[in-house]
Amino acid sequence: MALASSLLDSVLAGRSDRVTHVEVIAKRSASTAPWPAWVDPVVREKFGAVGVRELWSHQAEAADLAWQGRSVVVATGTASGKSVAYLLPALTAARASGTSLYLAPTKALAADQARALGALGVPDVFTAILDGDTPIQARDAARDHAHYLLTNPDMLHRSILPRHHRWARFLRALRFVVVDECHMYRGVFGSHVAQVLRRLRRVCAQHGSEPVWVLASATTSDPDRSAQRLTGVNITAVEMDGSPAGRKRFALWDPPVESKGGEHGAPVRRSTLAEAADVTTDLVAGGARTVTFVRSRRAAETVAAMTRHKLDTVAPDVRDRVAAYRGGYLPEERRDLEHALHTGELRALAATTALELGVDVSGLDSVIIAGWPGTRASLWQQAGRAGRSGADALAVLIARDDPLDQYFVHHPEAIFGTPAEATVLDPDNPYVLGPHLCAAAQEVPLTDADLALFGPAAPEVVASLDRQRLLRRRAVGWHWVGRGWAADLADLRGSAGAVIHLVEEETGRLLGTVDPGQAHTTVHAGAVYVHQGETYLVERLDLDEDVAFVRPDTVDYTTIARDVTELRIVEVDQHEPLGAGTLHFGTVDVSNQVVGYLKRRIGSGEFLGDEELDLPPRELRTKAVWWTLSDDRIPVAATDTPGAAHAAEHAAIGLLPLVATCDRWDIGGLSSAVHADTGLLTVFVYDGHAGGAGFAERGYAKAAEWLTATRDAIVDCGCPDGCPSCVQSPKCGNGNEPLHKAGAVALLGELVGPPP
Repeated sequence: MALASSLLDSVLAGRSDRVTHVEVIAKRSASTAPWPAWVDPVVREKFGAVGVRELWSHQAEAADLAWQGRSVVVATGTASGKSVAYLLPALTAARASGTSLYLAPTKALAADQARALGALGVPDVFTAILDGDTPIQARDAARDHAHYLLTNPDMLHRSILPRHHRWARFLRALRFVVVDECHMYRGVFGSHVAQVLRRLRRVCAQHGSEPVWVLASATTSDPDRSAQRLTGVNITAVEMDGSPAGRKRFALWDPPVESKGGEHGAPVRRSTLAEAADVTTDLVAGGARTVTFVRSRRAAETVAAMTRHKLDTVAPDVRDRVAAYRGGYLPEERRDLEHALHTGELRALAATTALELGVDVSGLDSVIIAGWPGTRASLWQQAGRAGRSGADALAVLIARDDPLDQYFVHHPEAIFGTPAEATVLDPDNPYVLGPHLCAAAQEVPLTDADLALFGPAAPEVVASLDRQRLLRRRAVGWHWVGRGWAADLADLRGSAGAVIHLVEEETGRLLGTVDPGQAHTTVHAGAVYVHQGETYLVERLDLDEDVAFVRPDTVDYTTIARDVTELRIVEVDQHEPLGAGTLHFGTVDVSNQVVGYLKRRIGSGEFLGDEELDLPPRELRTKAVWWTLSDDRIPVAATDTPGAAHAAEHAAIGLLPLVATCDRWDIGGLSSAVHADTGLLTVFVYDGHAGGAGFAERGYAKAAEWLTATRDAIVDCGCPDGCPSCVQSPKCGNGNEPLHKAGAVALLGELVGPPP
């Protein structure tokens, strides 16, 4: 049921000091279109049986384009029925023995789509899932009989393409390739997927097919150009949303300042997670169904536990109907949670981005977003989970103590008056391209004519692979001559190694997994780890065996890794003046080493200790944007030059997501009063992935807009000397020392002008 307006008002009442803006998004009426004549009558009948008796205009337009053989991207709002646009042509083709391939970025989304197709029940259409949890027998049945195959880019990359001859029946008949939630394919992951899709096009041609591409996306900027960069084919965009939408109130929420006891005497805001738990509790106790989106696995566990604890007092009968949903759970745990959510057994979930996607979470009254989700596209995707089927709803964005969060809750026009970002990816990254050229050569010998398909960098990368003795040129083309499966060279998710398994030392029980890129900072010896509300201490991290051994324990503190970074400029690709300074973009080598961790008391943040660690450094060659100022242009106000540069670096990292589809955890930075390679004051921001992800390049292209917003965010913050809302960083390896807020404003003023 829909949550009554009076209850929505009561949630906001009494907290007016927290609400910086309420945007009322008006109800939208439906725009319908007739059913296309080509739709199979049985398919139309089955859609009618589940309530789809007329089509919204964007569904009919996109389906028609696809049936005519034109590749299309449907970029409309959450719950706008994008699936109908690709299912109509795909199922009509399946009734005539054609096949379709559906790609989802997560297992949960593919499983949800399979449930929907099962409920639809179109006869003579065999639907199958292929993912890491699929048994061998079911995989064989999918390969031999499936008309509509649901999988993910990882399985396409590692299973289908390397063994494409075994999939000849399916590939010969392939009519449509569906790429769902395509806005999620950004950065290094998106760059890898772009090359996987180019390999798929090449293998399809080998089997005599040329499928039509149908992509579904959240509302983004330039969806046709983004989709074309992802697939390499010409794409037509359908953006006019014909679906109905209920009235939505969207509140921007800034937690109150509770004390002045932060670093440098800075104000300390109430925890975003505590605020989110309070609002979730009020909604659940009042009968609402809600999802609270958080930014990390630990946060999901924390908010779920805090909400259950609060419900013990105000509504104990529903305290067990609140749970966490996050990555790292075992497959059976995920399936149980998804089932409970669908049946309504669960009243609320504290979830990571896995539930941001098109999983059908019907009947939700509200969404709480605990911290800026990284992009406007993700914000609207998450907010769109509430109010499905045209019902009224509430969305609340609760800011963190973070420059970007604070910027948005105090500049609502940057959310409600600005289009979503364009997706950023770089398929020409040689670290991405090389492994896929090897995989392509193993699938079918690689000819000179093929290289154009993989982009302008392909000839140079192929020559490098030849020098490395991974490819060899023979009469019919380039052949893979390395060992094993070439597909194993490419890690689509950018985790740079094997996942780390979390094992309870005493029992040997597998708790879950952690990406290798996070292992040094989250499961080092002594780290506190939370799983399903239970707290564990990491006894030891074995990087050779990819295992972290843990034991259950109850502690009153959290752990924060401390690291050191060194950076060397390899090559300058571009440079130009920026105010009194110079802006650069190019290649850098970064060395990062976790050297210890801090212990802070839960709640108060009180410092409890600093422990040393002995972990190996991690080396990274990547892309960076940086700016320099000569000594004679360093302003007098920047009395603490290292602190001023450091503060400017932190704030710039925090605000780069304003112009690029990334968040601060995708990027890193370094500042120096006198850098060894430039001899000048230098501030770097670099992509946190080998070869680059396109984020630093976007920062270079949008430097004036980016650094002006950075300057303004620091100026607008009311703290005297710097705080997490402006220049302090939660990922600083130096404990946020030194920092000079006024000096940062002065330095940025030399680049983009003084504050107005």
